[in-house]
Amino acid sequence: MTDIESAQPRRQSFESIRREDNGVEYWLARQLAPVLGYQDYRNFLAVVEKARISAASAGFDPADHFGDVTTMIDLGKGARREIPDVRLSRYACYLIVQNGDPSKPVIAEGQTYFAVQTRRQEIQDDPAFGALSEDDRRLMLRREMAHHNTALASAASQAGVVTGLDYAVFQDHGCRGLYGGRTMRDIHGLKGLKKTQKILDHMGSTELAANLFRATQTEEKLKRDGARTKAQANDIHLAVGKKVRATIGELGGLMPEHLPTPDTSIKQLERRKAKTLKDNSDSE
Repeated sequence: MTDIESAQPRRQSFESIRREDNGVEYWLARQLAPVLGYQDYRNFLAVVEKARISAASAGFDPADHFGDVTTMIDLGKGARREIPDVRLSRYACYLIVQNGDPSKPVIAEGQTYFAVQTRRQEIQDDPAFGALSEDDRRLMLRREMAHHNTALASAASQAGVVTGLDYAVFQDHGCRGLYGGRTMRDIHGLKGLKKTQKILDHMGSTELAANLFRATQTEEKLKRDGARTKAQANDIHLAVGKKVRATIGELGGLMPEHLPTPDTSIKQLERRKAKTLKDNSDSE
């Protein structure tokens, strides 16, 4: 369980205040405000308005994610009164924490938490992804992983992670966070791989997705936090890996080190796919 889920016994967690209406999940702003450390609802509304603007700037209709509603509150002695509230989607919550006060520890935790959850939902809800076979999912996620690893290396270089050794240490921190303290060498051994074989080429789609979350969120956090030293970059990578792992646990998923290693590597799948395309081309 993440710190934002259990920072204080009296504080409700993000997921415990999640509601559903005909299968559609949502949060209410008045309940979310104290969870994110805002005791003054007026101050929180200012953050909500910034998030609305962010949604519009990203090309979304704010009305799809921020719905003005009313809720009932108890006044005592059986009396109740309607008050204005805002119905928020998960994406809206993500934008709110991105626009929140970064000095609040729970906001810093929430930035990674909601980013991971939102990205996971995007992949699950994508009809095109759902229609793919396991092999094609692996190929797609591996290509995405290669792209984001390049972007991650670029972001890390701004913090002084420049040599091959620097980057190996940096990557090992992310691995230890995601795999419960296990190093890349440990994972290499668990999978029974040769020294020349790449770990990412021997992952199923679920394990690749977990690593993709780790890479994308670390890249964003390095930029957002303005990491300037290798130590800072390593600490961020470790922390993000731990948060992704905590989210997997919260969702009831298998930890990545317990996921099965596919019999076929990405390289073998690529060769098989290239041969199929060639055979189809020759037969036309």
